[in-house]
Amino acid sequence: MFSVSKKILVVRYRFIGDMILTIPFLRNLRYAYPDSRIDMLVAPNSGEVIENCPYVNNFIYFDTTRKHKYECGNGKKQSCWHYVSLLKKEKYDKVYILKRSLSSALLCFFAGIKERIGYNTEHRGILLTKKLKYDEYKHESLCMLDVLERDGIPVKDSYLENWIDSDSDNKVKKIFEENKISNDNIKAVVSVTASNPLKTWDIDNFKQIIKYLSDEKGVQVLFIGAPSDKDTYEKILCDDSFKIQPLNLCSLVNIKDSLALLKRVDFIVGNDSGTLHMASSVNTKVIGIYGPMPFEKWKVLGSGNILLKADLDCMPCSLKKKCTRNKECLNAVTIEQVKTAINKMIDGILHSNQNIENKLS
Repeated sequence: MFSVSKKILVVRYRFIGDMILTIPFLRNLRYAYPDSRIDMLVAPNSGEVIENCPYVNNFIYFDTTRKHKYECGNGKKQSCWHYVSLLKKEKYDKVYILKRSLSSALLCFFAGIKERIGYNTEHRGILLTKKLKYDEYKHESLCMLDVLERDGIPVKDSYLENWIDSDSDNKVKKIFEENKISNDNIKAVVSVTASNPLKTWDIDNFKQIIKYLSDEKGVQVLFIGAPSDKDTYEKILCDDSFKIQPLNLCSLVNIKDSLALLKRVDFIVGNDSGTLHMASSVNTKVIGIYGPMPFEKWKVLGSGNILLKADLDCMPCSLKKKCTRNKECLNAVTIEQVKTAINKMIDGILHSNQNIENKLS
């Protein structure tokens, strides 16, 4: 424990998965500074996924762009200089720059924050008071914990957790009641989209998986995502009939609602994406389909997950060059492999439910 109270800023904006994986970092930082003010600079929307985190005092929404569908705020976008001025007024003692960009280091440098700790990436080392090498293949959550250790702060644990908003939980409960989805139903989210289309399994494959879940396994399928994902799911629903009609909630639930919904389902099937990390953060089991990104770096945390990937000589490419093999890494994951994973997952759920019934009887 560090006895000196400080004003600390953590910078980690963009992308839902990145936000989720900061949680172990934030918890260990709070262990070290129990009485300090810890603020976090986050992106609109994606920052909301950890908005109930008790380790952060204030969230500052860094809204400078409309480039990405998951980071668009509702208000007027601001310039970087607006945030330089805002951070300068707060007079932070130190900042942990978990974002790896040159621009994030410049922001904190011009804001006059004396201690600036972060990765020596994008030739920004001169802007940092403490720097460390970024490991391209180490799990992202552990890379962030390395930043703490570089600052002399011990790491006590590395588990993932998250917190459900009560209003969101009540909203999801009401949606389930209105659609007659009972606790006895096996429920699964199927996530066919991702932040980058090059990380997505073929949509026709997903159609067959959704049909299999609905018609052969009796699973209630649900869709969540950004409002812009709604049309993708509607096309899936228009192309076929289902014994149990999937429920498309893309325009009805926000990120905090989606987190509450993921807590209430039995498992998720989907692409390598932030949605999988959301599920794992609330201890929902994952069937993940992985392709071009480094698997050991971005795999979901937790036990009981089934993570599928190919083993090709071009993997991982990290999307740093144009794919000339028509997403072979993803296409190598077969429908039968996913069906086998689903069967194993459902068998485990039914076995667990039977054990609970036996204990209660």
